[in-house]
Amino acid sequence: MSTTPNNVRPLVSPRQPVEAAGVSFQGTLALDLDRDLEPPWAPDQPTRRGADVVAVSAPTRHDLHRWIVTFAQACVEVIGGDRPASQLIRWTSPQVHTEVAYRAGVVARAGVHAAGHGRGRRPTVRSQVQTVHTCFLAEDIVEFCVRVKHGERSRCLAGRLDVVAARWQCTALEFG
Repeated sequence: MSTTPNNVRPLVSPRQPVEAAGVSFQGTLALDLDRDLEPPWAPDQPTRRGADVVAVSAPTRHDLHRWIVTFAQACVEVIGGDRPASQLIRWTSPQVHTEVAYRAGVVARAGVHAAGHGRGRRPTVRSQVQTVHTCFLAEDIVEFCVRVKHGERSRCLAGRLDVVAARWQCTALEFG
């Protein structure tokens, strides 16, 4: 007498070949190699790249990319002690400014120099922005990630920009 019900199939052994739709007999996926060569958007429409949620015009993307490079470079220079934190007040929310100023103070104490007064010292390594990636969540909200080279190491900044009082302002910033 069998203890398995009639509607239950026995388990398949892992060594038995199993046929599946779209899989060849060699176990590889069958790929559709006929590519659509047309762009996914009309040529006169704004482009959507990567993880963008909304379409953004190329000039807007280019201008914001340049702005993020400049902003990120200023942030790493503030934290490195080469620039005073007060230079970022206009471009950061109060919470972000407080965090950047605090980090600059910690680095200054560890490096035995005054924060924002890098003129009297010669840093052995200067941080340099290498790459910037953006994601437009709306026309006035952007998240970004920046890779910063610091000597032989790479570090990153991730943040969020919002339009506040008709200008971009960093409302969140994380360091990694």
